[in-house]
Amino acid sequence: MTDTKILLNESEMPKAWYNVAPDLPEALAPPLNPKTGKPAEAADFTPIFPMELIKQEMSQEPWIEIPQEVTDILKIWRPTPLVRAHRLERALGTPARIYYKNESVSPAGSHKPNTAIAQAYYNKKEGVKRLCTETGAGQWGSALSFATALFDLKCTVYMVKVSFDQKPYRKLMMQTWGGEAFASPSDKTNSGRAFLKEDPNSNGSLGMAISEAVEDAATHDDAKYALGSVLNHVMLHQTIIGLETREQLKKAGEKADVLIGCVGGGSNFAGFAFPFIPDKKKGQNIKMIAVEPHSCPTLTKGPFTYDFGDTVGLTPLLKMYTLGHTFMPPGIHAGGLRYHGCSPLVSLAVKTGLVEARAVHQNPCFEAAVQFARTEGIIPAPESSHAIRVAIDEALLCKKNNESKCIVFNLSGHGHFDMTSYDKYFSKQLEDYEYPTEKVKEALKHLPKVG
Repeated sequence: MTDTKILLNESEMPKAWYNVAPDLPEALAPPLNPKTGKPAEAADFTPIFPMELIKQEMSQEPWIEIPQEVTDILKIWRPTPLVRAHRLERALGTPARIYYKNESVSPAGSHKPNTAIAQAYYNKKEGVKRLCTETGAGQWGSALSFATALFDLKCTVYMVKVSFDQKPYRKLMMQTWGGEAFASPSDKTNSGRAFLKEDPNSNGSLGMAISEAVEDAATHDDAKYALGSVLNHVMLHQTIIGLETREQLKKAGEKADVLIGCVGGGSNFAGFAFPFIPDKKKGQNIKMIAVEPHSCPTLTKGPFTYDFGDTVGLTPLLKMYTLGHTFMPPGIHAGGLRYHGCSPLVSLAVKTGLVEARAVHQNPCFEAAVQFARTEGIIPAPESSHAIRVAIDEALLCKKNNESKCIVFNLSGHGHFDMTSYDKYFSKQLEDYEYPTEKVKEALKHLPKVG
């Protein structure tokens, strides 16, 4: 039996982040200023982001050096293990070799601190005192609270109301690290008050929470906005995952045949898969699968077009797969995947055929999560269960075809604070909800007119 854990030393950590933009088959469409319809300039972003992150957002440099101060903090938990899922393989009876990158070992329990630390660092360097953000399931809000604590910054989190109610321990994590969390829509912002006036019982959405956080940052001179997914600089910071994975596979004498990650905004998938795109361009046959929920089918049912990143329309327009910024997702338990759009970089990778998109239902995902927990021991986050579902499906296909492929997926986080979701699954209260096509069409009516 080969080793279970493939480990790197701290000295082997990546020294630079990988920027996929220059390696994509097409140039990324620029963000647009919604008032002028022209490409957004750096000045359009300065009310909400520090200049160094704006430069990274627009960069065409293939590599961007990781500051030593950031690396020193990442070393608290990085490099993370790449684990061979021997027991899952045996349970499935597959000839496939299954590996998972274990991002659940971070202090916040997910991949999110990889960019939270970097964003807090750059904001601190530019004299920012407070960061404002949104969070769905609470993974990002807790990660940013952790990061701001280390840089002595204040943190304000607008948490989607349905998750705020479902996941009280995420709020307590934020509070432990010094962050403050408000259920969104809230009465703290003009955006929130308008949402509540329209629907006092609103479950909230990531788009709504983004509107509140952006408004808060833009109206306070000492505050900036931090986003946990979607934008280019977030994808950039997360590539430390895939860069480590490439080195670990080399140590194991492996080449990946299949790479799998769950997708909401796209950060964990991009960070995991993008560093392998140069290998794919050189001819290595790698299937990259981005997995989303049927109840929020951005990549599989949305058009590739310009849209706002938030519900109100405060952000620049981004060209991406979208269900429309007014899309109101159902209260599924994979709260981190309930976003109307997807990263422009991930969207372009799907559009150009580098990445395959798949949608899966909740119950099969939880079935896969339970099988993973009962074989590998880790209780996965509901978001990660989407990747596990497709990894198992691919391994069973290998069994059917008698193929010994190397399947690697990103375990983006643990589910220790998601046990109410597991309770719903065990008590058969989870609904496999497929978002109606007519509702998607209704939301798409409100897309901004471009050109």
